[in-house]
Amino acid sequence: MAGKAAAPGTAVLLVTANVGSLFDDPENLQKNWLREFYQVVHTHKPHFMALHCQEFGGKNYEASMSHVDKFVKELLSSDAMKEYNRARVYLDENFKSQEHFTALGSFYFLHESLKNIYQFDFKAKKYKKVTGKEIYSDTLESTPMLEKEKFPQDYFPECKWSRKGFVRTRWCVADCAFDLVNIHLFHDASNLVAWETSPSVYSGIRHKALGYVLDRIIDQRFEKVSYFVFGDFNFRLDSKSVVETLCTKATMQTVRAADTNEVVKLIFRESDNDRKVVLQLEKKLFDYVNQEVFRDNNGTALLEFDKELSVFKDRLYELDISFPPSYPYSEDRGQGRQYMNTRCPAWCDRVLMSPSARELILKSESEEKVVTYDHIGPNVCMGDHKPVFLAFRIAPGAGKPHARVHKCCVVQ
Repeated sequence: MAGKAAAPGTAVLLVTANVGSLFDDPENLQKNWLREFYQVVHTHKPHFMALHCQEFGGKNYEASMSHVDKFVKELLSSDAMKEYNRARVYLDENFKSQEHFTALGSFYFLHESLKNIYQFDFKAKKYKKVTGKEIYSDTLESTPMLEKEKFPQDYFPECKWSRKGFVRTRWCVADCAFDLVNIHLFHDASNLVAWETSPSVYSGIRHKALGYVLDRIIDQRFEKVSYFVFGDFNFRLDSKSVVETLCTKATMQTVRAADTNEVVKLIFRESDNDRKVVLQLEKKLFDYVNQEVFRDNNGTALLEFDKELSVFKDRLYELDISFPPSYPYSEDRGQGRQYMNTRCPAWCDRVLMSPSARELILKSESEEKVVTYDHIGPNVCMGDHKPVFLAFRIAPGAGKPHARVHKCCVVQ
C-alpha cells in the first residue's frame, strides 16, 4: 500500500532525468540507474508518479531502438513497479524529422490504490478516465492527450536544429488539475563564448525559449490550471562571475589560433606559488584545480551565481536547492561523485512550478516533513546528469474548491 497512515493525502513524485548517457553505454549504466530510481520510488511510495526524460535514446536514436524498448519494458513490468497498474508512456521516436524530433520521453504511473484519475484530451477539451497501460510513440503530434512542440528554428543558436522542445500533459488527481511539462532548453555551445558577457548569450536564448513555453501553457486556448515544469533547463552559473570569483588572485593568459587569431584557450595562473595553473578554459574544457568547491556543502556557496531563474520570479517558483550541481558528472561507472572537466558544474535539471502549484504543495505541509527536493544516485554513476526529483503530498480536500471548475468528473 502506498503512503503512510501518518501522512494522509495523495503522494506525488515528479522526476526529471537527462538519460542520453544510458543509451550510449546501456550495459554499464542502466542497471545502476534503475536501481537508484526504484529506491526513490520505494522511499517515497508515490500514488502518482511522473518521469520526464530528455535525450531519450541517446545520441543515435535509431541505433538505440532495442535498448529503448528494453528500458521501457523494464520500467513497466519490474517488481519494483508492480503496484502501478495504470501507466501512460509518450516517446518521441520521430528521429527522421529534424523539424519535429525532440527526443523527449514522458512516463506516468498510477498506483493501484489511487481512484478516479483523469487525463485531459486537448482535442476534445474533456477529461478522460485513465485505465490500463498504454504506450504512444513515433509521431506524438497526432496524440490528443498531449501537446508537443519543438522551438521555432530562429530560437536555435545560429538557427541550427537540435533536439530541444517541450511536451505538455494535463491531469486531474485528487480533484486537483495541473499541467506537467517536460522541457529541454539550449546548452552552452562554448565555454569561451559563455565567459564573454554577463549574462551570457546562451542565457538569453534559454530565457526566450522558456518564456515561449510559459506563454503557450497559459494562453487562451484552454482554462488555466497549476503547472509543474521539470526537465533539463540547461541553466548555467553566470560564467563570468564564477571565473572571476574562482580566480580572484590569478593572472590570465590568452592563447590564440595562429591562422585566425581567434581565442582558443584562457589560462589562469596564481600570481605567486610558482605560477600554478588554477583554471584552463577552452570551448569544451573547464578544468579547475579544486573540484571540491562544487561539492562542499552541496555547492551552495555557488548558488549566488545561479541567476537564470530570477527573470521568471513572478511566474516560476522552486524549492530551496540543497543538492550539488546536477551536471556534468563523469560517465565512468566507477566515478559517481566526480565531475567531468568539460563544463562548469551547474544545476541544469530542475523541478519548477507555478505560484498556484506552490500553494498546493505548501498547503500540504504539516509538522511532518512531506516535501523533498533532491537528486538521485549521489554516489553512483547515473550518466552525465543526476536525476532530480520533487516528492510531496496533495492534502485531502486541497483541490475540492476547484473540482467543479475543472470538470474532472467528465469521463469519456
